[in-house]
Amino acid sequence: MNTITSSVIKPRIRGFICITAHPTGCAAHVQEQIDYTKSQPKIEGAPKKVLVIGASTGYGLASRITAAFGGGAATLGVYFEKTPEGGKTATAGYYNSKAFEAKAKDEGLYAKSINGDAYSDAIKEEVIEIIKKDLGQVDLIVYSLASPKRVHPKTGTVHSSVLKPIGATFTAKTLDTDKDIVKDVTIEPATPEDVKETTAVMGGEDWLMWIEALKKADVLAPGVVTVAYSYIGPSVTWPIYRDGTIGKAKKDLEETAEVIANVLAHKNGRAFVSINKALVTQASSAIPVVPLYISLLYKVMKKQGTHEGCIEQINRLFAKQLYNSNKPVLDTEGRIRIDDYEMEAAVQNEVLNLWTQVTTENLHDISDVAGYHSEFLKLFGFGIDGIDYEAPVSVDG
Repeated sequence: MNTITSSVIKPRIRGFICITAHPTGCAAHVQEQIDYTKSQPKIEGAPKKVLVIGASTGYGLASRITAAFGGGAATLGVYFEKTPEGGKTATAGYYNSKAFEAKAKDEGLYAKSINGDAYSDAIKEEVIEIIKKDLGQVDLIVYSLASPKRVHPKTGTVHSSVLKPIGATFTAKTLDTDKDIVKDVTIEPATPEDVKETTAVMGGEDWLMWIEALKKADVLAPGVVTVAYSYIGPSVTWPIYRDGTIGKAKKDLEETAEVIANVLAHKNGRAFVSINKALVTQASSAIPVVPLYISLLYKVMKKQGTHEGCIEQINRLFAKQLYNSNKPVLDTEGRIRIDDYEMEAAVQNEVLNLWTQVTTENLHDISDVAGYHSEFLKLFGFGIDGIDYEAPVSVDG
């Protein structure tokens, strides 16, 4: 028999990850996003049966919340999260998903989740069986996976991604988020094998495998849409991001959208990549240079009144691009751009001007590093208004 353990839970941060999560805080964070979605106009023509692959945090969670509470969709979520064990907390995504399911069911919305390796054939088969049994077919598939490793389902090879520049050593400013120190970081260039490995993890192969498996099982609805998420960002981040190993993987993801569109042609289906805004997520926190850029970006965009979080971004994607009788507006590469507010010339000029000035001494004056830290802690359920963080709470959530 499992013993329910209650304790006072505090954030324990190691580098770019928090190894604890607060169940009540995570639930409150989910509720904030639900409340925002419900405050917006209903999304007409919204999908009704939605599969979200990578559904427990960040843009994936926001997609599930938007589909359910913005359009009344039944949702099936897939994620890989640690459950509570031995008095230790689960990961935040576990608590997020548990809270989401409870809130969805309170409103009569279908919500099921599978906790397992989304890269595996076994999880794909389990998902297909649930769709056949409960939903029949799905009309939206959101692909929002971010992982450092992938076990290839056909070869068994363990692929590992790396964050490295390509072609030359890269040196730039970065933020030591533990100490709020601005310093230089130098990263050695990737090998060709590093590029291949990162593309195997973060590229488009698994997205395509999902769509092909769903097609073969005949669980795709007519007019089905699938969307995956990517990022471009400003030139200051390109050596480590867009022109680096992860950028090559994202380029592969974007090119895969064209292949998937052909796979879906028999259903008059569509495949999109949405280029999203830079935000504090568990994935972005791990990328050198990016936390400092985000701190400066938040300062500028909040001042201009154009700042958006994950839930605002995805609500806008659904309401202004994918649904409400809208036709997605695509860039020259065929991508949806909901990073448009971030990439406005006035915003970028001001951010890059601050970038040349920022030092440890003026960091708190010219950036929103406080906002960065606040958003980071909220990812794990900490720093939410109205939560008594001195009260014991069950780690089971």
